[in-house]
Amino acid sequence: METGHRARTALRIGAWLRGRWVRLVSSAAISTQGLTKRFGSLTALDGVDLTVPAGVVFGLLGPNGAGKTTAIRILTTILRPSTGRAEVLGHDVVREPAVVRGLIGLAGQYAAVDPNLTGRENLRLIGRLTRLPRRRFRPRADELLERFGLAEAGDRTVRTYSGGMRRRLDVAAALVPHPPVLFLDEPTTGLDPASRLALWEMIRELVGTGTTVLLTTQYLEEADRLASRVAVISAGRLIADDEPARLKERLGNTVIELRMPDENRARQATGMIAQQLSRSPEREGAVLRITARDGSRLLLDILHLLDQHALTPRGVAVHESSLDDVFLALTGHRAEAADQEEPPSSAAGPDGAP
Repeated sequence: METGHRARTALRIGAWLRGRWVRLVSSAAISTQGLTKRFGSLTALDGVDLTVPAGVVFGLLGPNGAGKTTAIRILTTILRPSTGRAEVLGHDVVREPAVVRGLIGLAGQYAAVDPNLTGRENLRLIGRLTRLPRRRFRPRADELLERFGLAEAGDRTVRTYSGGMRRRLDVAAALVPHPPVLFLDEPTTGLDPASRLALWEMIRELVGTGTTVLLTTQYLEEADRLASRVAVISAGRLIADDEPARLKERLGNTVIELRMPDENRARQATGMIAQQLSRSPEREGAVLRITARDGSRLLLDILHLLDQHALTPRGVAVHESSLDDVFLALTGHRAEAADQEEPPSSAAGPDGAP
């Protein structure tokens, strides 16, 4: 009996966070198994398996309508999955939604602050709602206003803020209670470069103190610079999950871009390169892209071949592979803003039920 009790005790490791007992049942901060969400005949998520380690920035990428925002809404208990399972810090998002909400911060695509309150009042309200002591949430609100360049506007009502200012305040609100898991859905959309860099630095600081950040972004440079691992979703399915460097290495080290005079000559060049050099260029209008490990030699061969057939490019560019190249190769699309996977009528109730 005593041995069994000790064994059960050893299998449960706890941490006291903001007055709640959190079960740390694995090293994964976020995990999903077979996560599926349907809206009528539309399948927004189709059997997604994800594991997000604790204390990292994890990038979730995909073209518009891929399912990124739907996944975040399930993980933050706003939506219930149709099938499958999702956990945050070992807590099931369907069976334990209240516990999960106490462990997360969320900055969605659209500002969720109260326009009738001042910026300072909004942040202090979040502090009260998350049960922070007054001695903590008041200086925390002042600190975040300063960090996001809103100190001078802190006592103005939010309805007088610009769109970018509201966005900064919304992200700041998600950071008030120092959540152990933070969901950032397109967090830097609408931010100027200086504010974007400030947010990147704050994200790094959060991760340095053990916070887990799940990030969706239209700026692939952002994911490349911040995320230690990225997953790519397309049409609701997970099609890649690895470290950014490995994804780029798998694609190839060099990207060659050829800008032809028109689409007709671009099609001709594509056929010739595929037939005589056994390469398969990606064509977007009059622009051809080829990824290769032997980029310098391949470029010389391509230019020689095109010259033989009087097909002279208007421009040539060579650069190292980026996440943007990986994204384009995997999905056939460039990254864009504003994901819309589910209809507005799918808003969830207070317990995460649609």
